[in-house]
Amino acid sequence: MAHPIIETLLWRHSTKKYDAGKKIPEEDLAVLFEAMRLSASSINSQPWKFVVIESADAKERMSKTFAHKHQYNQHHVFDSSQIILFAYNPRYTRDDYAKVVDKGIEDKRVKAEDRESAFAVFSFAESNTDETGNTSSWTKAQTYLAFGNTLHTLARLKIDSTPMEGIDIDLVNAEFKKELDGYQ
Repeated sequence: MAHPIIETLLWRHSTKKYDAGKKIPEEDLAVLFEAMRLSASSINSQPWKFVVIESADAKERMSKTFAHKHQYNQHHVFDSSQIILFAYNPRYTRDDYAKVVDKGIEDKRVKAEDRESAFAVFSFAESNTDETGNTSSWTKAQTYLAFGNTLHTLARLKIDSTPMEGIDIDLVNAEFKKELDGYQ
């Protein structure tokens, strides 16, 4: 099938080796970050946080998180231009949703007079919250939507990428605790 979307998806692959001297142009990063921000999510919840790791110090910190497992992925830390951590909010609340609604008003995607009615769909988030306030299964699934959109955007920009679940999540959460600020 000949179509630009299919051609992009055929181009996309999990990169095994990066050229450490190559950097992603700032204008491409701007497109990428805006596409990530605009990713779809249930009720437009956007229950995610993206942490971009690019400084030598941050890469050294990330490298330490491979101390116990998944060392085969460690080389990507220093060779890639950036690493993006995709984190989800394990305790998504009405206040979190209010920030999204208010951002929508600021962006003119939601009318100010429709602010209160925008909360009608929040019951869906509540139905995905357990008795302890945990929303992890729902918010993690929403974050995967942003992850997929990011991979597609990178492919459209012809930027190599490697999706990695082969990380020590506990060590990453501990090492980047300040940046994650409660997100996982």
